[in-house]
Amino acid sequence: MVTFGRSMLSQWLLDPEFTYLNHGTVGATPVRVLRKQQALRDEMERQPARFMIRELNGHSPAPWRTTTRLREAIEPVAAFVGARADDLVFVPSVSTGLNAVLRSLPFVPGDDIIVSDLAYGASAIAARAAAAVHGATVRTIDMPFPVREPDQIAAAFAAALTPRTKLAVVDHVSATTGVVLPLAAISALCHRHGVPVLVDGAHAPGSLALDIPSLGVDWYSANLHKWAFAPRSCGILWAAPERKSGLHYPVVSWGFDQGYLQEFELTATSDPTPFLAAPEGIALFREWQLERVLAYNHGLAWQAAELLTTRWGTVLQTPRAMFGSMIAVPLPAEAGASADDAARLRLALLLDEHIEVHVVTWHGRLWARVSAQVYNELADVERLGDAVLRQVQQIA
Repeated sequence: MVTFGRSMLSQWLLDPEFTYLNHGTVGATPVRVLRKQQALRDEMERQPARFMIRELNGHSPAPWRTTTRLREAIEPVAAFVGARADDLVFVPSVSTGLNAVLRSLPFVPGDDIIVSDLAYGASAIAARAAAAVHGATVRTIDMPFPVREPDQIAAAFAAALTPRTKLAVVDHVSATTGVVLPLAAISALCHRHGVPVLVDGAHAPGSLALDIPSLGVDWYSANLHKWAFAPRSCGILWAAPERKSGLHYPVVSWGFDQGYLQEFELTATSDPTPFLAAPEGIALFREWQLERVLAYNHGLAWQAAELLTTRWGTVLQTPRAMFGSMIAVPLPAEAGASADDAARLRLALLLDEHIEVHVVTWHGRLWARVSAQVYNELADVERLGDAVLRQVQQIA
């Protein structure tokens, strides 16, 4: 059984001279998965047409295969997220999946889409762009602050619903705060008003135990390259069986109007190896034991919050149960409050302290968003705590 902590860095290509507390931003792919991806690339280049045209997606079915490479690769991914393979497709990123749904829905003038102020920026932009095409609008819900219980979040969504609301776009894990939103409760409330739910699950697979169908949502798009050890760029889109009809891939190609799987698999030529290597990342979770990985990362994230709030003299009022493997901790007031202050501190920590961590502005102050991964340990967090105090002293 492997021992988690800094010794696990041997499984990644991460620079050991730096403390990496930012796994959530673009992920970090284990060496073993990168090797699998390169082996797939080498195989593809030996017979490119056979690999891409005959074996990959069924464009010209290969009589020597019982299933396509994409369908073969989606099977372990589907099991990992608790889904049926027929309801799941690969997409390059969560943004592609969200755009696919948003661009496929028949909004009309006067309709509105609701998002929260915790929504990831690119997701909110995609919602506004799709709404604008049809003369619909996007309304932003202010989430309760501080968040002390999940019911507060669900109630905020419920209060925002009107007869004009045609879609709710909800983050599963807030990219800003790390808070895990109560998707099942939000979805139940929305469905009572006839409002379908589209989920941005960018940070969920690999950082939370996930069973997508049990959440009761209508569509769920996520990344596998953030927390699920897949190469970049690799994401998924899940659609409830009754919600697959009419979905279109954002770039029209060979699969247009041929059904859900064909729409998303008979697409323009691109490198498929991130998708095909994704099962290798899931194999690592099996070997390292998913429950152990999640427990370690969640425990370390909460230890980070306790250590840093004590070190910095700040307070985090959201309970432990509302976080997964990522948590935003309030920085000392002296660190500043603006987006420019956040950018300066983020860069100073990288260049002066050799620490990569995300720094955000939220509700009038700066927060350090710590991602906990199995190659991290509490000593990494201690380095961050001391480094921030040094940088704040320089500002003062």
